[in-house]
Amino acid sequence: MKPYHVGKTPQRGWGQELYKFFDTDVEILNKARGGRSTKSFIKQGLWQEIIDSVQPGEWVFIEFGHNDHDQSKTERYTPPDAYKVNLEKMVKDVRSQDAFPVLFTPIAMRTFDSSGHYYDGHGVYPEKVREVANELEVPFIDLDAKFGDVISRMGSEKSKSLFMNFAPGLYDAYPEGHKDNTHLREKGAMTVARLVVQGIKDQNLKSLIKHLSEEKIN
Repeated sequence: MKPYHVGKTPQRGWGQELYKFFDTDVEILNKARGGRSTKSFIKQGLWQEIIDSVQPGEWVFIEFGHNDHDQSKTERYTPPDAYKVNLEKMVKDVRSQDAFPVLFTPIAMRTFDSSGHYYDGHGVYPEKVREVANELEVPFIDLDAKFGDVISRMGSEKSKSLFMNFAPGLYDAYPEGHKDNTHLREKGAMTVARLVVQGIKDQNLKSLIKHLSEEKIN
């Protein structure tokens, strides 16, 4: 979700593209940080900063999971049940400020098996988000499933164009190319942002829908 410097890298977070779909009455404050899980985001005080600043009537988009399920990094890893508890805390904290939470599953990664078939690399984590959404009656947008469907339909080779996965010589900042199947380039970030907008419509979030505008292209 986090924003990246457009002059230094082709990497983009979907959150930094979202403004292109709203009118000028909407201000988007992107508080996302790279490499954080629910556990580390809370522990480092980043979540409390949001709660301290959020105003009544504002919307808070909550998406975690990539780093929660990474068992190789103990400072990030959050077991599924603890992940669920953290999401529940976040929802309740937002509501305590008379603001409105929206839960998102982590976006799908570009994961294909040796036969070229797409598979979901997030395990049980997306389902934990769904459980919280159902139990606490929170608007829910399943980017894992929606973006995963896009990746699957594009196939192993074409879906590279969505991600930081490219050959040498394409970008000055990456003369030797790059092979990252998690983080997005502009095409991927815009694709996810469109899925978010469609999810807002599907969830009938009326106070957001009324501010949707024609897509702005830079």
